[in-house]
Amino acid sequence: MKASIVVCGSGTVGMATTLALLRAGQKDVLLLGPRTSDLDNDRVYAISPISQAFLVQIGAWSLMPVDRITRVDAMEVRGDTFGALHLRAWQAAQVDLTYIIYVVDLDRALAQALEVHGVRWVKEHLVGFAQGVGHTDSAQALEADLWVAADGLKSTLRHLAGLIYDEQPYDATALICQLQCERPHQGVALQWFTAEGILACLPLPNAMTQGADNPIHNVSMVWSLQRDDANQLLAAPQADQAQTLQTRLMKASRGRLGQLTVNSTIKGFPLSAAQSPMIGERVALVGDAAHRVHPLAGQGLNLGLGDAQALARVVVEREVFMTAGDQMVLRRYRRARAQAIWEMRFITDSLYHLFGAKGKPITWLRNAGLSLVDRLPFAKRLLIEAASRAR
Repeated sequence: MKASIVVCGSGTVGMATTLALLRAGQKDVLLLGPRTSDLDNDRVYAISPISQAFLVQIGAWSLMPVDRITRVDAMEVRGDTFGALHLRAWQAAQVDLTYIIYVVDLDRALAQALEVHGVRWVKEHLVGFAQGVGHTDSAQALEADLWVAADGLKSTLRHLAGLIYDEQPYDATALICQLQCERPHQGVALQWFTAEGILACLPLPNAMTQGADNPIHNVSMVWSLQRDDANQLLAAPQADQAQTLQTRLMKASRGRLGQLTVNSTIKGFPLSAAQSPMIGERVALVGDAAHRVHPLAGQGLNLGLGDAQALARVVVEREVFMTAGDQMVLRRYRRARAQAIWEMRFITDSLYHLFGAKGKPITWLRNAGLSLVDRLPFAKRLLIEAASRAR
């Protein structure tokens, strides 16, 4: 089977890349990968305004349930002592800072949009690849001018294409779960840089129970803890996990949301930073297959969507005598993404090490820095504008 482009990986970024190529005018795109399951119903993404505009452009945003999208118009960042930073969307003349959406909703919307376009979708795994020809687990041969690796952190296509993936593990694990909070979050994203690690609570839609007068307030928690600390908590019985986490959260969050109650399974994910060459011979990498950053800024998916949009643009704008997999086209894609990826990795890595450092002088300096920025309107405006463009 032949196609101009094969997108390998049917997750969020793979489906978005396929749609971006189709909507930009690139015909004959094939998606390779089994349909992802809807088992992880609790996982959420933070979507920047520019990424939201991209999802509107490719026809996915309007297919998502409106009542499960949380608009975030403010953010509070607390240091490990006295430092604090308050950001409001209006400080940069914006309506929202970000949007919190459920992974399952976005993936369903992307799949529906692909069905509308009638995209060719081979729901199999890639098991072999060489010189632009891939083989699936049913021995089907696929040939294309360009192969796009959108198959995640452990990308099969990247491995088969012989492309390096420079991964640098952090000595940390991200604990993820949903929490019910006593006090309303009021659409504010909260983050604490604590001595134990970086804690974030993202607002979720309020829920109502039958016969109740007051809504139930929920947030999605991501807490980056030292690996041994996180593993010890994860190894405990489930009931003990929840109780221990709730006790520690009250201290770490300083009671900002009142009593916090775990209401989902606690999951752990090892953290790392990683970078690839982004391109190979007739191969382009996007999303986690191409790079990875610390989740403290919540920009992993936004970077992947930025990859999808940039790749679609350079492929469609190529000269008529070039194929989609021409090395000049691929080098344009790599240049288009270089600055955004480097900046995000530099910022997240620097913040992780800055707040992980011990000692009174550096503790005072980082907290004083947060408080100083909080008193500078132009600096806050620049931060908000940069976050809204993050991808």
